[in-house]
Amino acid sequence: MTAPTDQTPATARTLISVDAMGGDEGPAAVVAGCLISAKANPDIAFILHGPEAELRSLVAKHPELADRTDFRDATGVVSMEDKPSQVVRTGKDTSMWSAVESVRSGEAPVAVSCGNTGALMAVSMIRLRKLEGVNRPAIAVLYPSSNAQGFNVLLDVGADIRADADDLLRYALMGMSYARNGMDIPRPRVGLLNVGTEEHKGRAELKDAFDLIRDHSDSGGYEFVGFVEGGDISGNTADVIVTDGFTGNVAIKTGEGTASLIGQRLREAFKYSILSKIASLVAYTSLMRLRKKIDPRRVNGGVFLGLNGTVVKSHGGADATGVSAAIKLAAQLAENGFNDKLAARVAAALPHEEPAAQ
Repeated sequence: MTAPTDQTPATARTLISVDAMGGDEGPAAVVAGCLISAKANPDIAFILHGPEAELRSLVAKHPELADRTDFRDATGVVSMEDKPSQVVRTGKDTSMWSAVESVRSGEAPVAVSCGNTGALMAVSMIRLRKLEGVNRPAIAVLYPSSNAQGFNVLLDVGADIRADADDLLRYALMGMSYARNGMDIPRPRVGLLNVGTEEHKGRAELKDAFDLIRDHSDSGGYEFVGFVEGGDISGNTADVIVTDGFTGNVAIKTGEGTASLIGQRLREAFKYSILSKIASLVAYTSLMRLRKKIDPRRVNGGVFLGLNGTVVKSHGGADATGVSAAIKLAAQLAENGFNDKLAARVAAALPHEEPAAQ
């Protein structure tokens, strides 16, 4: 992924609000991810949310991180089993709530969390509220593809299982803005996921969305390529793939499972015989290059779109490399003023009210 467009040299460090307690690997992995990011980018700083004494002890081991880290004491932790409704009612003392609150107060432009996706979305919606014109926020991810940039934007992947035609139009606009400002694609190609590419196929709301997205393409600054199929998610037909949260979530989980199976089968194949083991040694460099290219840790981070603030959801099982990738994405979006551009793009699509008759 390339740097965002229209960046200017930073005059002050960009603050990243980080939920240090959300991931499966614990706060040590989150702090290690912050350290990787700090070494790579001198223009960012951190607010770590969690038990202050524990976090201070971890950060103190790394002087290059200690001088640009602040702390917000939060003793509660949101587990992966906690229900979103429960967290909204009783989670004000948690590190997740505290991290989102820093964005709400304007202390930081973006929050990063490895925690429970449903709870994070619920807290983000309660504290940040939806952008004007957005009925349902969406989660956008970068999906490996054969496009020149190496990834496509896929949304929604689980924020809401429902989406009508108007929601899908908003997803198209938000996804286009993400592709333009996060991947440096001047005029993204937008495709609408369906069971076929023919215009007569699909549910009624998809046919209505087809017309809406097509009719807004010129004013929205994107190229609409029409209906696309599942194989196009990783293809080069479109840069942005729009769908509802149910279908999108199934798609990414299927992709993850397939990638895992292929990796397992490759390892088994190279261990099959002496000759296959020799072949694996000969192909080692190419295999490592492939592994690096498709490593999900390097593009870790789903972005919550459609809120009055930017929240990046890191994978719950992310290690230090994955956390640093999510922080990198968060910093890029924050430094580019992404959320303001997103809000303007959505507002531009709203119907203008006619002035009242005098």
